[in-house]
Order: sequence, then structure tokens, then C-alpha cells
Amino acid sequence: MKVVEALRRTEFTLDEVYASEQTLQKLYPANRNVRPKIRQQLQVLRDNGFIEFLGRGAYRLRSSTHA
Repeated sequence: MKVVEALRRTEFTLDEVYASEQTLQKLYPANRNVRPKIRQQLQVLRDNGFIEFLGRGAYRLRSSTHA
């Protein structure tokens, strides 16, 4: 969620989140599957109502969580 919030945009793409891959790899050096983990966490955020999936790698931050 911190990566999504750091984008400071209501709508964003998977590629924009992937841009943080190196930073996340440094934070979690034992994780050799950063991209799949990013996708998994976006699904968790979607399932918990924090973001919505718009299709074709596009997402929207739900207004109730965007400050």
C-alpha cells in the first residue's frame, strides 16, 4: 500500500508499481519473486476494498483511502 500511496495518483498501472521493484528487492533480499508478490499484494488490496482493478494492468485507489 505504501508503494501505491507514494505514486500520489488516484489511478495507476501495474508498470508504475513495478518501477519500485528494485527498492522492494533491497527491502526484502530473501524474496526472489518480487513481481509475483507485487501482483499478489495488489489482489489482496483489491479484495479488501482499498483499490479496484480497472483491467489491462490499470488500478484505481478507492476514494475512502486516498487522502
